[in-house]
Amino acid sequence: MRKLLYLGIVGIILYEIAKVYFIMPMPGSQQMNSIDIAYFLHSWRWAFRIVFWVMIIAGCTTALMGKWKWIAVILLMIAGAVTYGTNYEMAADTMFYQPSQVILHNASQNKVKDDRLVIGVEVNGEAKAYPIQFIGYHHQVRDVLGGKPVIVTYCTVCRTGRVFEPIVEGKPDEFRLVGMDHFNAMFEDKRTGSWWRQANGEAIAGPLKGQVLPELAVTQTTVSQWLRLHPNSKIMQPDPSFQAKYDSMSRYESGKGKSALTKTDTTAWKEKSWVVGLKAGSHSKAYDWNVLIKQRVINDRVGETPVALVIAADNKSFFAFQKEVGQEFTIRNDTLFAQNAAYNLLGKPVTGDAMDLKRINAYQEFWHSWRTFHPETAQY
Repeated sequence: MRKLLYLGIVGIILYEIAKVYFIMPMPGSQQMNSIDIAYFLHSWRWAFRIVFWVMIIAGCTTALMGKWKWIAVILLMIAGAVTYGTNYEMAADTMFYQPSQVILHNASQNKVKDDRLVIGVEVNGEAKAYPIQFIGYHHQVRDVLGGKPVIVTYCTVCRTGRVFEPIVEGKPDEFRLVGMDHFNAMFEDKRTGSWWRQANGEAIAGPLKGQVLPELAVTQTTVSQWLRLHPNSKIMQPDPSFQAKYDSMSRYESGKGKSALTKTDTTAWKEKSWVVGLKAGSHSKAYDWNVLIKQRVINDRVGETPVALVIAADNKSFFAFQKEVGQEFTIRNDTLFAQNAAYNLLGKPVTGDAMDLKRINAYQEFWHSWRTFHPETAQY
């Protein structure tokens, strides 16, 4: 019976560590294609726990009565500590909490500094912006925009901001942060328990594997630039309950963080170099951030689609458009010029009778992230 105790303790310790190892940033874990193993361990967690703890309980009667009972007591304490630590101290949704309230103010009441980066989104004429400093800690913020439920997500390890409609099987759902896969945040829906990748909204494990959440168009820009383009927008304000967490994020958006997971490579095409990624149909392309700042406007093609990628004078706000064949853009004072037409950074004409430019989602990411989730990407 004593052997049952020892086997049960070893089993529960190895199981709880393995369950966390495959979905958290531990040495080697994020380089593996191990999501199916991780989901299996998660799905059968109660079966594993019941078996191992039954073995432990069955073996305790004998082990705690012998002369080596102190060894059994120590091993039981270690098993309990590992179980608690992996399920509470190291669980993603207990490390990064949701805001207790989503506070939104208009421009006149806004307290967020003008040069802070935000993920801006507009739905049905209603615009809101969510500072990266805040959503980078929370990983997701739930809100309603233009009458639609939305989840505003951000993964600091990939430097990816995305906004989705939280619609699962045709109905609004809730999501919790469950861990990460290939260094990208991963969410679990409440209805089916499927796991969804933050970088593209795809379900990568569970009953809905292969399905994709509806994604909304977003803009990464500064507060001041966003308010110039959307003067009636509301800006998310800090939740006082998490001010210390926000303060720890204050250097992140400028690339000055010191964490190995979130620091920035300043030279091109390194793991943590900044790129801007564009998608057009089935094609994708990455543009080095330093080249974009130098050129200001990049006239190019993604696949067969002519595109223009531009950066504003603040060197932080960027925008992408689909253009006509042969059309070439220049930029001056945050105004785009092409032939006899001029446009603002939303692609709306400011002179003449030109049509609106078609916006393309543009994403600033670490190179390792864009390359991983767009393996066929081209490089500019």
